[in-house]
Amino acid sequence: MPEIQMPKLSDTMTEGTLVSWKKKKGDKVSAGEVIAEIETDKATMEWESPEDGTLTEIYVEEGGKVNVGDKIAFIGEEGEAAPKEEKTAEPKKEKKAQEETEKTAPAKAMEKETAPLEARVRASPVARRIAAEFGVDLASVSGSGPEGRVTETDVRAAAKSLAAPKAFATDRGSAKAPSKGAPPPKVGQGDRINLSGMRKGIAERLVQSKGPVPHFYLNIDIDAGPLMEARAELKSAGEDADASKITVNDFVLKAAVMAATKVPRVNASFDGDAIVQYADVDLGIAVAIEDGLLTPVIRAAQNKSLREISELAKDLASRARNKRMKPEEFQGGNFTVSNLGGMGIDSFSAIINPPQGFILAVGKIVKKPVVDNCDQIVVGHRMSIWMSCDHRVIDGALGAEYLKELRHLLENPALLLV
Repeated sequence: MPEIQMPKLSDTMTEGTLVSWKKKKGDKVSAGEVIAEIETDKATMEWESPEDGTLTEIYVEEGGKVNVGDKIAFIGEEGEAAPKEEKTAEPKKEKKAQEETEKTAPAKAMEKETAPLEARVRASPVARRIAAEFGVDLASVSGSGPEGRVTETDVRAAAKSLAAPKAFATDRGSAKAPSKGAPPPKVGQGDRINLSGMRKGIAERLVQSKGPVPHFYLNIDIDAGPLMEARAELKSAGEDADASKITVNDFVLKAAVMAATKVPRVNASFDGDAIVQYADVDLGIAVAIEDGLLTPVIRAAQNKSLREISELAKDLASRARNKRMKPEEFQGGNFTVSNLGGMGIDSFSAIINPPQGFILAVGKIVKKPVVDNCDQIVVGHRMSIWMSCDHRVIDGALGAEYLKELRHLLENPALLLV
């Protein structure tokens, strides 16, 4: 039976955080059964057991952060004990993490003041680092992790309980002066929230995009009247009674794909000394989730109908929000569509997700006074679409050609049904 290692759940993942165990030591597990939640640089995902057996040993407690490939658990047959050498892995990780912690001045000061009792407390490297930051005595914290280990959550709870009496004392005018050498508190300063693995990954990727990638932007306003009429016809035919109803965003996704097949040079990315031209249109869909963003991908979208794209988009978005995506479902993609119209945004520009060549930013449909073909001012429906382009791949004229085709398709939605 296998030792379980931290899996590589994304193409850029180098380490992962064990957010929670869904099973405890000694529980029987089945292959395909969710046993843990793991946070990567892109998302927090449920992780399934690769084997049938018993969760004999847990080496990484909740909140622990380890490198891809490091041992995190052992699944054995009933009555089978974990290899003895496994138990030596955790102290090594703690020692390595402690060495990293020693690089910071607050941690050094805390280590000098640590009592021998605290050194014997079972706590994760993350918990020790947080304790050093907030001045929490680990020996006074009750651990909720496996075998009574102190977790990051335990330390943060203890830190809050320590802060509350201090705040009360200050309000009563009886607070003691800050210790000598301590920096004065900043007026109006809030909590310092450490970056999750996902937010850290987003920050790194956006810097990689906005800095090195030469962005330029194109914008068009679509006459959304025909789209509204198409939706009204579907509604009158009972479409709204169907949970998988086709939405305006589904029309946009299908049009974005069809336009890419008609102007194939935009379906490309920059790769050092070459431009990679893709045969398939792998469409990325920006989905807002808790603490970040995921971009599930519809593969070979050019071969799928409007209905198929609609169903796939809803399924991928639902599973992204419920942490049930597989790594291959949100990796890659040739370009992305991001729609904030449902959140009330009129228009916006987006940052390209490298190495993709462009991204479309779609706003909501708004009523505006427009001049019709008879030069009369009437009420019209307009939708703003911004195209952010990588200038190394797409020139202005090429981007304009793509948007011209996109406009034609959206203002003639019957073409999207072919």
